[in-house]
Amino acid sequence: MSDDRTISVYDDRTAEYAELFTGRTDPGEEADFQAFSARLPEGGTVLDLGCGPGHWAARFRNAGFRVAALDASPEMAEEARKAYGIEVITAGFYALDAEAVFDGIWAYFSLLHVPREELSVHLTAVRRALTEGGTLCLAMKLGESEGRDELGRFYAYYSEDELREKLEAVGFTLLGARRGTGKGLAGTAQEFVVLTAHA
Repeated sequence: MSDDRTISVYDDRTAEYAELFTGRTDPGEEADFQAFSARLPEGGTVLDLGCGPGHWAARFRNAGFRVAALDASPEMAEEARKAYGIEVITAGFYALDAEAVFDGIWAYFSLLHVPREELSVHLTAVRRALTEGGTLCLAMKLGESEGRDELGRFYAYYSEDELREKLEAVGFTLLGARRGTGKGLAGTAQEFVVLTAHA
């Protein structure tokens, strides 16, 4: 993510975001975490791509995995460090240039901030960064367009079929999908899909 307006919203509302999303128990999110973790080798390496305030990265670390975290918001990165001791690489998604390093990449409602025309580039980088057979968890909001929400954040929306096609086109094999509806920072209920795939 390199959209300055989006980053600014997250910088300004870090505390509110952290309060909203950390420490809550959501059955669907728990199922996503467990399904993803079950595919990782013991002590495997996970990248939390767009880690926000660090709550998922901390969970993976506490479950015994080695964790790397990346986020474009300096304030989110600082919150992750203060709250969980997670050291975050403060950079946009283009900073991901690793090759066969991670056993899993957790892209949980993060890549939805990149323009539609750039998504395949980032999915290719994710595929390259995974070890052979490595697992991706990709959560995205459903829709057909792109634009800004009520808070000024940039979003790109996709159908589930479109996301499946994009993943398969860059070499992923789909393992499963879960749909749901949830409210985010803007307070608007929106449909989403969580896709699990392996390299």
